[in-house]
Amino acid sequence: MLCSCSSKLVIPAAVFLLAGPLTFSANAQASSSNQPAPRQSSSSQSLQEKAPSLVDPAGPTISLVSSEQVFVMAAALNACGYDEGLEDSSPIRKRVRDEINDALAKSEDARAKRDKVCLYIAQHRLTGTEHDISQYISLALYLSPPPALETTVELTEMPPDSTQVVEIAPLLRDFVAAVDLHGIWLAVHHSYDVETDRLHDPLSKMIVSTNLYLKMPATTYEGRRFVVVIEPLLSPKMVNARVYGTDYVIVVSPVNGSIPMNAVRHTYLHYVIEPLLYSRSNAIERMQPILKEVHDTPLEFRYRSETVALVVECLIKAIEARTMDTGIPEYKIPAGVERSDLPRYEHERQFTAQKMEAVRVAAVHHDMTQGFVLTQYFFEQLIQFERDAVSLRDTIGEMVYGMDIEQQIHRARQTEFDKQADGDVLQRSKPRVLSGLDLAESKLAQGDFATANAMAHAALNDRSDTLDSVAQEARANFILARVAIVTGHPDVAITDFQKTISTSKDPRLLAWSHIYLGRILDLDCHRDQAVSEYQAALASRDGQQDTRLAAERGVKAAYAVKGHSCEDDADDSGPAPPTKPGPAPAANSQKPQ
Repeated sequence: MLCSCSSKLVIPAAVFLLAGPLTFSANAQASSSNQPAPRQSSSSQSLQEKAPSLVDPAGPTISLVSSEQVFVMAAALNACGYDEGLEDSSPIRKRVRDEINDALAKSEDARAKRDKVCLYIAQHRLTGTEHDISQYISLALYLSPPPALETTVELTEMPPDSTQVVEIAPLLRDFVAAVDLHGIWLAVHHSYDVETDRLHDPLSKMIVSTNLYLKMPATTYEGRRFVVVIEPLLSPKMVNARVYGTDYVIVVSPVNGSIPMNAVRHTYLHYVIEPLLYSRSNAIERMQPILKEVHDTPLEFRYRSETVALVVECLIKAIEARTMDTGIPEYKIPAGVERSDLPRYEHERQFTAQKMEAVRVAAVHHDMTQGFVLTQYFFEQLIQFERDAVSLRDTIGEMVYGMDIEQQIHRARQTEFDKQADGDVLQRSKPRVLSGLDLAESKLAQGDFATANAMAHAALNDRSDTLDSVAQEARANFILARVAIVTGHPDVAITDFQKTISTSKDPRLLAWSHIYLGRILDLDCHRDQAVSEYQAALASRDGQQDTRLAAERGVKAAYAVKGHSCEDDADDSGPAPPTKPGPAPAANSQKPQ
């Protein structure tokens, strides 16, 4: 039971700055997150998801496959009105939908089984985004093949989003049998094989070219898997990238032998690079001051709160800029030209190279203005890397340890950041207009606490009878709790965090609520209770690296801020010194020069 903190406690805004607002986005597990997560430490190994059923521990390190489990789940979604990207999809999708409709037209029982599946999906529509679809794909990866369609591991070993819809499995099993989806799968499986064959060479070319640039062989990571799953029944715009322990799985929909290869390569770069940087997380922690410089950028929350996540993404973006297709053909000096003409041709070659480099530099500048403020540093380091024979594995330490942090902070302060973030290739493909609690989150991030507070209260007062009313209440209380933190009302914050925990089923909301409570308890010198909160955050298992690392740090050491110490409190019976440095700066405030 969480005790009330003493009235003398003043919570510093740093508590808010370190955790920040949550980002609710499509494909949140891809690490959202939607982005890939690191290999988990031994201290949290028991909380790590086991590999999905399609990952063969004895199989190849990198594979391109299809999955009947993903097929039947995607087919059920299509039968229940999932039409996104239909016009742009492979003909296989229309063929399967037609065969399912024929089976439904012939059987009242099949229609009844379909209706039960569709009712379940309708009752679990949470966001109106691709996240609603991705949770079913997450579950499908952990199902055994038909006709059983049973979970292949214990629920506690599965990703949180998949367990939220696991009750669809028996309904799906009945629907599959009623329309003979296994028979349809056998009829179309050859078409899947054709798509796989068409994608084999382009995917292999991408893997080989990436490894050649990094100077790292594909066998570098024994025991880890990178699996590309094709499913034509999904929208071609949807890229579902996920990390399960040490295994990276990305689900894509091919059309005419093409998939979003840039998104697949982006995920592959995470697969290759994350182990290199997360093994140096202690060294990267010294870059913590950079997070203050990106607080007002449009970056997603994890990049504004975790140094390793920011460093990983900046390095990947630098690699993508160095290796991008600039759209400018490489100039080659014709064979057999006269020696007297060589200067003219050489000048043309250099001019073309300068134009190509200008495109790359412009891409880096764009990434910098988005908030990925270390991209230029890594871009410059990679120029030297390309000249040397050493691999990225051998030189990454020098890149990290040799970084001049103050120089990068100064560079960040000279950058004028964009107001809106680009759509993440691993998340939604179209920007959305913020409203409701999403807008309240944005106002909170911008420092407009009064507006965020008013909008959250308005959401609480809207008691419309909707399926997500409880989720809305929990999220509104979570916003109110963070407003209370930065406005100096810790008791109110505690109450609102407890309300969030008692009403929310969202693992991410639960995890951050427990982390906040743990920090409040640490500042009020209730260490044992604080540890319990951090452990509860770990038990929430939201699958995101920011919460896991924050909770693990809380378990290992008490949260503290400069000027406030529990030892000082024990020696001094007077009031504690103020520890609140003031509210977070607004997004439009002047950056210090």
